[in-house]
Amino acid sequence: MRTIFAALALVPPLAVCAAAQAPQRVVNIAMEDQFKTRHETGMRRGDVVVLVYAERKGGEAALDLGRRLHVHFHPAALTAPASDWGRQPVTGLPGWPAGVRVPDVSVIAVASLPEIPKALQPVARAQFRKDSPVVPVWLDFDGRLEHAYGIVPGSPNIVLINPQGEVHAVLSGHVDELKMRELVATIDQLRLQARPDQRTAAVPTGLTR
Repeated sequence: MRTIFAALALVPPLAVCAAAQAPQRVVNIAMEDQFKTRHETGMRRGDVVVLVYAERKGGEAALDLGRRLHVHFHPAALTAPASDWGRQPVTGLPGWPAGVRVPDVSVIAVASLPEIPKALQPVARAQFRKDSPVVPVWLDFDGRLEHAYGIVPGSPNIVLINPQGEVHAVLSGHVDELKMRELVATIDQLRLQARPDQRTAAVPTGLTR
């Protein structure tokens, strides 16, 4: 996976900028990966979806962050082959009812590529297939995430979607260890909201400017 953005330059990370907001309306973000397979966030309802996206200069940093998040919630992925990377079990939640499915955490790599003309999109797909022959990477040729949620060049950008399919928060910039702890804590709080006997309350993002 690291070679996906191997040819892309990495610039110094910018300061973190987070938009902590009340959940928005339900969204369904859809696009194709490098294999032309269509994906939709709406198909992952009941789980927390973490879209980690970047333009070219932020590709390596976004890839590293996505890997850290995936391994945090799926520790077995650390030693799993690439073919099984996305099929490892998610960590449990304290006090979760026996026999009830635990909400997963889908960390999805998205490459923001609006600058690539349509005629060259097949070339870009081929390069991503070469760099990532197994793990899907969503290809945002239309710049949908950038237009809807903004983008900080040279850094990872995150759209965090709760189990109800609503955008819970948007985070852009370098994620240090403190921000990482806040982010994973927020994700687990959102997972706990999906507990059948849990009366949901507003979950603070824990992400500050």
